[in-house]
Amino acid sequence: MPLLRFVVRVLYAPVFFTVFVWSALTLVERGAPLWGLPVLLGLALAVSFAAERIAPYERAWNRSHGDDGRDLIHALVNEASIFLSVLALPAVAAWGPELGVWPAGWPLWGQLAFAILMADLGITLAHYASHRFAILWRLHAVHHSVKRMYGFNGLLKHPLHQAIELTAGIAPLVLIGLPQDVAWLLAFSVAIQLLLQHSNVDMKIGPLIYIWAVAPAHRHHHLASRTEGDVNFGLFTNLWDHLLGTFRSGIDTPRAGEIGVHGRSDYPRGYLLQLVEPFRRRG
Repeated sequence: MPLLRFVVRVLYAPVFFTVFVWSALTLVERGAPLWGLPVLLGLALAVSFAAERIAPYERAWNRSHGDDGRDLIHALVNEASIFLSVLALPAVAAWGPELGVWPAGWPLWGQLAFAILMADLGITLAHYASHRFAILWRLHAVHHSVKRMYGFNGLLKHPLHQAIELTAGIAPLVLIGLPQDVAWLLAFSVAIQLLLQHSNVDMKIGPLIYIWAVAPAHRHHHLASRTEGDVNFGLFTNLWDHLLGTFRSGIDTPRAGEIGVHGRSDYPRGYLLQLVEPFRRRG
């Protein structure tokens, strides 16, 4: 068991991302039906839960905090909205200008890598703004209200805030001709990355922590502090955080009881209450 735990800690993140994203690329290239990607995502969730139990960063985070049902609803609603958004992409693109600059001649994996880097910039800036402007923070605070970090709650977001981040990340790509098959792969890659970014696996990624925005770096972001948690905003990479001066690394990542919304121990935990909370006036 110690050997298995060591292997998971060292290899889980790169193998998980590579295997599942490459599998999705293969499915799309072969023209697999749309249900293939949700099935693959379900398998990724199962692997995520298993790895968190083999090599947990914080054992307490593997236990339910009365949040299982709520997190499931968040995930289903948000993933369904992304699914519908990609389905609607051709109709949305028809309303905009056709700039015709998409690198269509590149291999599919190259187009996906380009889309990931472009979307990462837009989403990072939207995330950064969400910690600077109160109207955005009220929506984003729903995501920070979690009391534990495990892969599945990477999918926990207020639907309006997800729409804002999605627009910031995808709109520039749509304007330059994002194909629907690349959009499917991008959406899948985002889900896989969120599972890694919020994972409870005690992963060891070495120097990759400076460029890859997975759990060892992102846990700093969830520290319940007005200032110390305003770091590591990137979704896929930490590149933009280095430019913004918001990158942080180190071994002092938060433990159980140290994450959440600063000063809001009373933050609502139910799904419907969390949808309403950003619009509720407080004294």
